[in-house]
Amino acid sequence: MENNQVELRKLGLVDYKEAWDYQENLFDQIVADKQQKRDGQIEIKTPNFLLFCEHPHVYTIGKSGKESNLLINENMLKSRGASLYKINRGGDITYHGPGQLVAYPIIDLDNFGLSIKSYIDHLEEVIIRVLKRYGIDATRSTGATGVWLDAENPVKARKICAIGVRTSHWVSMHGFAFNISTDLSYFEHIIPCGIQGKSVTSLEKEIGGKVEMEEVSNFVIEEFETVFNMKINQQ
Repeated sequence: MENNQVELRKLGLVDYKEAWDYQENLFDQIVADKQQKRDGQIEIKTPNFLLFCEHPHVYTIGKSGKESNLLINENMLKSRGASLYKINRGGDITYHGPGQLVAYPIIDLDNFGLSIKSYIDHLEEVIIRVLKRYGIDATRSTGATGVWLDAENPVKARKICAIGVRTSHWVSMHGFAFNISTDLSYFEHIIPCGIQGKSVTSLEKEIGGKVEMEEVSNFVIEEFETVFNMKINQQ
């Protein structure tokens, strides 16, 4: 391990494209540092960043996604105040909106000795541990990324956290979207992650009460530090 220090930046409610551009800038910075380090030009530790935010209503389609999994047309999108982006992460279609904790780790996986698979496993483990704090038994689902409840029950299976990442030069982008108090009706307009017959849920729906986003965010920070063995520094 070379650098387990991670800088946390809380962006609040931010336009999806603005956050995407922000990620790209940080990503490019880390990749450039890695390249110079590899070429022997500099001797530095590559930085790591973690962005927390919420987005206005938006649907995003990953590289392997199908537009047919969006069930409404452009006019209906506008009527619901939502936008649509095709992006460079893995995965299919998902929704982001207010009440959803979106986390974008832009980290050098070499700093943590992680493969891409183990990185995704670590992200899932963070959310599984946070949900356990609320008395919710969440798991992974065979053949699908993200965090699920009753994952192996074809009738009850429901996703509470979507994961979609991009990595290049062993640096990560994008991340997860954790439904806290999300308006779940927006998921009715898509086939979430391209998976037929499985529904979506939120933390507040599962516990039947209100949850403070700040509280959940703090739990996520603590579990990131434990699961990834990282030290998160807040601005």
